[in-house]
Amino acid sequence: MSSATLPAGGDLRPGRPSLAGDSLTLTLRALAQWRRDPGPLLGALAFNVLILLMFAYLFGGALQVPGGGDYREFLLPGMFAMTMLFGISQTTVAVSADAERGVTDRLRSMPVSRLAPLVGRAAADMLFAVVTLAVMLLAGLAVGWRAHGGPGDTLAALGLILLLRFALAWVGIYLGLVTKGPGAVTAVQTLEFPLGFLSSAFVAPSTMPGWLGAVAEWNPLSATVGATRELFGNPGWGGDSWVTAHHPLLAVLWPLALIAVFLPLSLRRYRALGG
Repeated sequence: MSSATLPAGGDLRPGRPSLAGDSLTLTLRALAQWRRDPGPLLGALAFNVLILLMFAYLFGGALQVPGGGDYREFLLPGMFAMTMLFGISQTTVAVSADAERGVTDRLRSMPVSRLAPLVGRAAADMLFAVVTLAVMLLAGLAVGWRAHGGPGDTLAALGLILLLRFALAWVGIYLGLVTKGPGAVTAVQTLEFPLGFLSSAFVAPSTMPGWLGAVAEWNPLSATVGATRELFGNPGWGGDSWVTAHHPLLAVLWPLALIAVFLPLSLRRYRALGG
């Protein structure tokens, strides 16, 4: 069996399928692939830092925080969430590549838990999300950002950011299972930017036209950004709408809703492959 069909970093042995064991093996496979070819991941980390530096030093001087406050402290929670959003395309590319190389078909023919390839992919992406978040935290500290909340609030904010990434991982898995060809993957990557910019990550929705601001307020990304700004003690954009007053609640409900929709859709699509 080739390395394209047998997971590296572990061995899927014949026998009774085990969700935990099979998921761990497939997570290790993804980590082994990253170790052999770290270029794309290092490029993704560098891209995130570059976007941060552009907004902090090139555009930040022209952007004002409603109610006052330092723009870099306003920016960083938005950047943390944006890097989680950028992970959708990374997940989509990985899942789509496995399908094109025949890895997915091979796994479906083996005595492997049907959910394990999807859980393994999500777990590997969450590990990279932790690394990404750590790099962005260090970059944020370097440009002057600080978390002013207590340790509990800071940990809660980081938890909400990773919860968003876990939900978006299932969006990426589903898109990877339904898209074919590099053109479709490129389309997914292209959509990340308008989804991210149409939120409160970089500017306050109150500065947008009325209808556009309402859309930005309801963006799931805005809920996480607003909640983490509160928890970090960073300046927000104000507002007196119901959405603004319930950012922490929505920062939990939106990811749970995405998981409830895209996890079963991903599993259904995976089971239907080759059918």
